[in-house]
Amino acid sequence: MPEAQLRQSWTRQLAGPVIAAGLVRLGLLAVVLARSGNAALYRADTLSYLEPGRNLLLHGSFVEAGLPDIARTPGYALFLALASVAGPVAAALAQVILSTFSVVLVWRLARAFFADRRIPIVAAWIFAFEPLSIVYSILLLSETLFLALFLMSLISLVEFLRTRRLPGLAAAGLWLAAATFVRPVTYYLPVALAAGLKVILAPVPGLRWKAPAVLLLSVLPWLAAWQIRNRVETGFGGFSSIQTQNLYFFSAAEVTSRLAHRTLPAVQNELGYNDEQLFLQRHPQATGWNQAQRLEFMHTEAKRILRAHPWLFVRTHLAGSIRTALNPGGAVLLDLVRAPVDDEAFAREREEGPLRAALWMAANHPWQMAVMATLGALLLGIYVFAVLGVVRVAAPRAYLWLLLGVTLYFLAVSGGAVAAARLRLPVMPIACVLAAAGVVHWRRSVVSRDSRRLR
Repeated sequence: MPEAQLRQSWTRQLAGPVIAAGLVRLGLLAVVLARSGNAALYRADTLSYLEPGRNLLLHGSFVEAGLPDIARTPGYALFLALASVAGPVAAALAQVILSTFSVVLVWRLARAFFADRRIPIVAAWIFAFEPLSIVYSILLLSETLFLALFLMSLISLVEFLRTRRLPGLAAAGLWLAAATFVRPVTYYLPVALAAGLKVILAPVPGLRWKAPAVLLLSVLPWLAAWQIRNRVETGFGGFSSIQTQNLYFFSAAEVTSRLAHRTLPAVQNELGYNDEQLFLQRHPQATGWNQAQRLEFMHTEAKRILRAHPWLFVRTHLAGSIRTALNPGGAVLLDLVRAPVDDEAFAREREEGPLRAALWMAANHPWQMAVMATLGALLLGIYVFAVLGVVRVAAPRAYLWLLLGVTLYFLAVSGGAVAAARLRLPVMPIACVLAAAGVVHWRRSVVSRDSRRLR
């Protein structure tokens, strides 16, 4: 088939999942607005993006409550400030458009990865109905924008491995830098990717050092510039203070709670999480400290606790990574449609394990449990077919190691007490692409078996 006809065929096929993705996301937005109003689009973190973003847009200063903001980065804050000029519904619609566009990006990623042209369309269909991407497309949080930018970077990386053209690698780095300014979770990823490129390109003398250098030079100067800003304005030299806060109020607090046989929220409250007065009561010496001094204290204290109990920290962190990977994410969806899950279910899941928590929930909240079970079955199906795709479908090993390495990175940095379903959203496009390969292989096997029977 000529290239022009092939491109036209792909465009017609892609229209189906793109339209379906847009309709299902708009449908959820309409239901949520009808049942809960605009307030349901906001989460606890939304305003922490909105205020500094508006200050940056209107006054040229990234500040919150009169202080330089070092917790958030300006990527999503500026996007939200611009998109919400016409109100929160307009911002949600902008994210729906981004999420729908991500279906095209998933198609492009699969197309760059696999030679079989049926796989990209199947991947687009799977991602069009992927529950986590649907739910977070309407919530005013950074996940949807981050995912679109990260997918652009991942596509450029795969295409570089195919073409070995360095400008494409530089583009991948720039997209990755932009994604990091939206969510700092990828702060360490450029170094990991550079190390991976060094290994993959070891047999290629002209690229073994040049490729990692190009990637790092296209990412690190931008991140360093923001760290210099933080240092100059506050004395804090990190990229985002969220990392230190999570280390103190989540990782160290979780280890402390396990040692004391107490609940995590109780220990967090005692430490002064989201309550400055409690923090100062526990640490009166912190009165008068600036942001950098307070963060330095939290970082030092957290490291002291974690170093004293390294194996407990490793176990709790790994357990959190598993929760991130397996949590179906139904709680947020149920909350959006005003069918929230009892907080006791989450306490039981953390203290007694997922099986006992599921049995308790089935007995006390059967309808909510049915939603959770359905979403869990969908997630399990994606994972099963993704494994089948990895094992049975031919693909360049370098591409496969890239996708699997990125998946492990996100799960590793999303462990511990911060674990939540939304943190696996960057993994889901990869899972959908690999699952599409598994579906195509399974379908081909079924057809082949049926054909042999007819003979």
